[in-house]
Amino acid sequence: MKDRFSFARLFAMMIKELIQLRRDRLTFAMMVGIPIIQMTLFGFAINGDPRRLPTAVVVQEQGPFTRSLVRALENTGYFEVVAPDTDAAEAERMIERGEVQFVFTVPAGFERKLLRGEHPSLLLEADATDPAATGNAIGAVQQLAATALRHDLDGPLAAAQPGAAPFEWRIHRRYNPEGITQYNIVPGLMGVILTMTMIMMTGLAVTREVERGTMENLLATPVHPLEVMVGKIGPYIAIGYVQVTIILLAARYVFNVPFEGDLGLLLLGVLVFIGASLTVGITISSAAQSQMQAMQMTFFFFLPSLLLSGFMFPFRGMPDWAQVIGEALPLTHFLRLIRGVMLKGNDWVNIWPHLWPLLLFTAVVLAIGLKRFRKTLD
Repeated sequence: MKDRFSFARLFAMMIKELIQLRRDRLTFAMMVGIPIIQMTLFGFAINGDPRRLPTAVVVQEQGPFTRSLVRALENTGYFEVVAPDTDAAEAERMIERGEVQFVFTVPAGFERKLLRGEHPSLLLEADATDPAATGNAIGAVQQLAATALRHDLDGPLAAAQPGAAPFEWRIHRRYNPEGITQYNIVPGLMGVILTMTMIMMTGLAVTREVERGTMENLLATPVHPLEVMVGKIGPYIAIGYVQVTIILLAARYVFNVPFEGDLGLLLLGVLVFIGASLTVGITISSAAQSQMQAMQMTFFFFLPSLLLSGFMFPFRGMPDWAQVIGEALPLTHFLRLIRGVMLKGNDWVNIWPHLWPLLLFTAVVLAIGLKRFRKTLD
């Protein structure tokens, strides 16, 4: 018959558990680190109201009113003119590549029509692939028509001010004119799902063999570490393409997401991204001692990728230090690539700035994984 409940034995068990937890450094780091990461990211990095968005200005007629309009845009806090005097072709290239969020165009004859009271129009084009990144900025612009030139149309020009706004805005929401969130979320889900499944599956694949002892037999054969790594990730490439096919079919026939680009370019980008994710999984598995550790390390990588890539929150709304971290994550570049191909119809020239960082990331992580991969078990 067991003795009655003992607080002394309970205290001993608690001490034993604390000692065991202290020895499991990865679990302890996860318990402490994850809350810190979440507080840091949600408290300092996440911002649903992005400001200082890069803007190109196409001026077909220089004048004092044009300069006042550009200053009024910047004074809203939502616009940062990075290309103050560019032509229409260059501005088109910049918005296609995602280098600018807005293109502000002042047409020829604007000031003459303004002084005649003809109520001229100004064009503001927005990259609306992510409606959350542009919504507040567009709302701020629409309020400028009545106030932007109030100090310029005075004195002898006061008669040029009609009762209403002296000009009107024409807002052109490019690539997603209706602001449908599925156009932004569904392509992004492809990257999120591939990140989660590819890294997790490959991370568990090697550690499972280590735990079961089958890795010893594998390493006893005359195989090169690179052959082991490539052999491990090869089958998962096919699995990744199955997932991509399902997502593309759902995007087209369930969510009605447009597909403007070339399917071959998209599949090439998918291949490079899958390779980047799989090398991360293999590298994690070479450092983890168990499947539990591999899962924990996968979560450490997945959480920043989800929050800092621009999938859940506008990328340009984050502070500079968070954007630097986000630029180092493969999911960030894949989201730009996949949205560019599907929504903008980007060609090879436009996707290359997003493709080469993925290739570089894959090469660096693969080199680290090969260095850590042990030919013999300790």
